[in-house]
Amino acid sequence: MRRILNTALWASLAASATAATVDDCPGYTLSNLVQSQSSWTADLSLSGDACNVYGEDINDLKLLVEYQTDSRLHVKIYDAQEQVYQIPKSTLSPPTGQDGSSTSNSSDLVFSYTENPFSFAVQRRSNQETLFNSSGSNLIFESQYVRLRTSLPLDPFLYGLGEDSDSFVRETNNYTRTLWNIGIGMLPAHSNLYGSHPIYIEMRNGTAHGVFLFNSNGMDIKINQTEEDGQYLEYNTIGGVLDFYFLAGPSPADVSRQYAGVVGTPAQQSYWTYGFHQCKYGYQDVMMVADVVYNYSQAQIPLETMWTDIDYMDLRRTWTLDPQRFPLHKMQELVSYLHDHQQHYIVMVDPPVSLNDSDSYNKALSSDSFLRNSNGSIFVGTMWPGAVSYIDWYHPNAEAFWTGEIASFFDAKDGLDVDGIWIDMNDPQNFCDYPCQNPVQSAIDNDIPPAPPAVRTTWPPLPGFPADLQPPASDASENVVTPRSPYPRSISATSANVTGNMTGLAGRNLNTPPYALNNSIGPLYTGSIWPDLVGYGGYVSYDTHNIFASGMIAHTREGLLKRRPNERPFIITRSTFAGDGRKTGHWTGDNGSEWAQYLISIWQNMEFASIFQIPTVGADVCGFNLNTTEHLCARWAMLGAWYPFYRNHAGDTSNFQEFYRWPLVTEAAQKAIRTRFALIDYFYTAFTQQTVDGSPTTIIPLFYEYPNDVATYNISYQFFFGPSVLVSPVTVENSTSVELYLPEDIFYDYWTGQQVNGTGSTITLDNITYTDIPVHIRGGSVLPRRLNTDAVNTTTQLRDQDFEFVIAPDADGKATGNLFLDDGLSLDSESSTLSVSFDNGHLAVTGSFAYSVDVKVVSATVLGQGNGTSSYGESYSLNRTLNAAWSTDLYGH
Repeated sequence: MRRILNTALWASLAASATAATVDDCPGYTLSNLVQSQSSWTADLSLSGDACNVYGEDINDLKLLVEYQTDSRLHVKIYDAQEQVYQIPKSTLSPPTGQDGSSTSNSSDLVFSYTENPFSFAVQRRSNQETLFNSSGSNLIFESQYVRLRTSLPLDPFLYGLGEDSDSFVRETNNYTRTLWNIGIGMLPAHSNLYGSHPIYIEMRNGTAHGVFLFNSNGMDIKINQTEEDGQYLEYNTIGGVLDFYFLAGPSPADVSRQYAGVVGTPAQQSYWTYGFHQCKYGYQDVMMVADVVYNYSQAQIPLETMWTDIDYMDLRRTWTLDPQRFPLHKMQELVSYLHDHQQHYIVMVDPPVSLNDSDSYNKALSSDSFLRNSNGSIFVGTMWPGAVSYIDWYHPNAEAFWTGEIASFFDAKDGLDVDGIWIDMNDPQNFCDYPCQNPVQSAIDNDIPPAPPAVRTTWPPLPGFPADLQPPASDASENVVTPRSPYPRSISATSANVTGNMTGLAGRNLNTPPYALNNSIGPLYTGSIWPDLVGYGGYVSYDTHNIFASGMIAHTREGLLKRRPNERPFIITRSTFAGDGRKTGHWTGDNGSEWAQYLISIWQNMEFASIFQIPTVGADVCGFNLNTTEHLCARWAMLGAWYPFYRNHAGDTSNFQEFYRWPLVTEAAQKAIRTRFALIDYFYTAFTQQTVDGSPTTIIPLFYEYPNDVATYNISYQFFFGPSVLVSPVTVENSTSVELYLPEDIFYDYWTGQQVNGTGSTITLDNITYTDIPVHIRGGSVLPRRLNTDAVNTTTQLRDQDFEFVIAPDADGKATGNLFLDDGLSLDSESSTLSVSFDNGHLAVTGSFAYSVDVKVVSATVLGQGNGTSSYGESYSLNRTLNAAWSTDLYGH
């Protein structure tokens, strides 16, 4: 039930008549400033008559300014009585206070203010450049609307503020970026999508800074330029507080590290997760899944992990198996077969619990962990299985319920021994739009769930698979859909346990707030659970909508840890919020088999990996919706191998698009995966560095590596795979040419070893076949590369292969690189960190050597140098250990 607001707070809300526009709002006056070397506090009071445009103006606010580190400034504006919603610390708890070393005199950032009407500015100390200035409009802080504007240089270079499909560099004229998580297919432009990340990076003449607004409420971020107001960025939120973290940079990589210091560093993933993954929504039965595994093997395309969408469920109910099409004993045989062949298996898990699944529903009901309507009854919506209810992730019993279901259903002995979990529909989606008086009847009327396909009675044999893994004999009577259980009419209403602190104002219009977000699919309740649903502690979905997935992610991770306590949990989620990279990876949702969406995936990977700190990211290769083509799928197979997460996935109404279905795509996939195998350890090393300190070392925009080159600021379709490998995909459909930009630096063609001197200009490469993709190694790099990748089919086999060092010298004949080695699986594995240096022929390996390996470095190849014995570069035999330091002179000086 809704919590009753403290009457003292109501007394502080002005009650004057609604003003015509936001321009009539009076702003606030600062008083009672208390200042120390490292923090300031002050009161903010409404400066005049309340405007009450989109709610009630709050009279009394507080200001907190903290010089947390020399590169991070925390500025928070919140209601004096702290009744306004703030993100629960259990979801994300950014740093507060100071580190003891930073002061207002030492910080790279300088805070200043104007007393009346109150505004503030943040400047860079080194050059007095103003990075943020709110004086262009008055602060508005109402019960359902908060506005703050900052001025910007004309046509700024802004990045972040996702998730979306608009452009890598933000539009700057009449542009609105809405943050309100929705489930939507085909990734339409100028639409809010699955995640909310209110962080932006701005580039100015070689320097970068970042601004993160720690607020999970729905918001419109408007970027515009007008003759009257100039260029500006304006936050328009429908609740919450203004909790800013200003990040000084000065390089974009510095900003990313500083952002990781606020939201946390990404989770380390297991070595096997970097292999190739296959899925389709629409695999009819376990035999079809086994057939796909078999066909990949026959086509000699290495398949690391097989995935199954909701097809495996009984009537699409989470925590069930279809007893005829995906019977437990045959699923166990499939999983055992995969594990015996060093492969892996993952299935999808959706958040709601079906009313037709009495076992799971009764468990959740007895745990009292369902979200409730405002009258205390349990909320019922519709999703894939029909009528469903949704877990309240803040309820203290929710974790035990969810992890218990994971432990039972995925039990290694009696259940399905999966190797990770794929969570979807956690935006969260609900198919029965408000007011949805009868969700059960609505599901029946809309054929939810639809009748499953007929059980097949014949299937070709699969050599090497268990003899029992064959379809059962069946007749039509076995294909009867289980009747739907009636909706429980009598559910006792239980009051939420009220904390009375930062859980949100009562009396708000939650389902149709007065300020209408630019939600591309309509009112806030469209396609989702109602904003007025109440959770434990008095939190309402209006405030926590964008972090619903965060709760599901957290509990899923705990469930996986309890199954395999010392193994890194592997989770892929659709919906995300700031900080979720600490626990999960992300795929970019239900894209389409279109060239434009192939291109979008490039900068979406850069955005999530380098800005949002979710580097385990990928898109559905070859596209999810619509039907791909042989040429598009071949190009995408080549591109996808340079995603951190590499998975082919198609929708249920799309044609089958497994790589082996076209000779051209087969050839492209074979080459792409072999190349990926060769560089997995290089990328695994780079990824590990990001998990340590947030360094953007995985999928990197060019401007991160060349911040002084303004020409890189607009490049959206080239990226660095790790710090040393530049990937420049084909960007024009049906073309066999690539126009790519090479900054002023030395590069080497990855495929030929040929040296190419970048001049800060665009070059054209022709004859890029459908099994090619331009890749260059940056001069000054040493790449550890696995050998004999043609001889292996899984990453487990790959780990037994020796290395070569590919040395790409810079202009001074020097190069450096790193190699991280561990068991690739354990949370607490011993590890070795090797530093490799090359200086005009002298090669040295130093570092720590706690993890022992049997493989060796058998050779070193120096690019751009040779005596004619190699067309790629000069190769030198080594046969040296990776378990101790060593050095050698390759040139025999």
